[in-house]
Amino acid sequence: MAFWCCARFELHREQVAKHFLALAGFTTYIPQIREQRTRRGRRFDTIVPLFPSYGFIQIVEQWHAARWSIGVLGLIMDGIRPATVPDNILDDIRKREVNGIVQLPKQRGLQAGDPVRVTGGPFTGHLALFEEMKPHQRVEILIAFLGARQRVTLQRSDIAQVT
Repeated sequence: MAFWCCARFELHREQVAKHFLALAGFTTYIPQIREQRTRRGRRFDTIVPLFPSYGFIQIVEQWHAARWSIGVLGLIMDGIRPATVPDNILDDIRKREVNGIVQLPKQRGLQAGDPVRVTGGPFTGHLALFEEMKPHQRVEILIAFLGARQRVTLQRSDIAQVT
């Protein structure tokens, strides 16, 4: 009986593991996404694994050869055998693919007026309203302070959206 399991690969060597697993007769699935990165001030798109250092292997008869394949650090186990990944999970991921790239839903991001909580700096714990994004990963918020709403500029990492 064939089943899918999850494997942990060596860091940045998913394609090496995929190659050697294919040589051993295993079918693999490593979902990928398009990610925007910045290097030296320039933005570019790159294709990276959806789950870095992880992938899925279809086990038909024997799983030990997959466990000891080059590039594989281990299989996610359920006791003494690999944990089974339900087919519908992989089908759901595959349904989101366009030309082999998984399309994730766009994050809405913060909009003016959204409630946020300050998580760092002198106003830690205060509730505020998001006002706008500023350059260099900074945000402007409106915080109730001394009886009035004051504009405060903080690092983006110092706020969290209140849901």
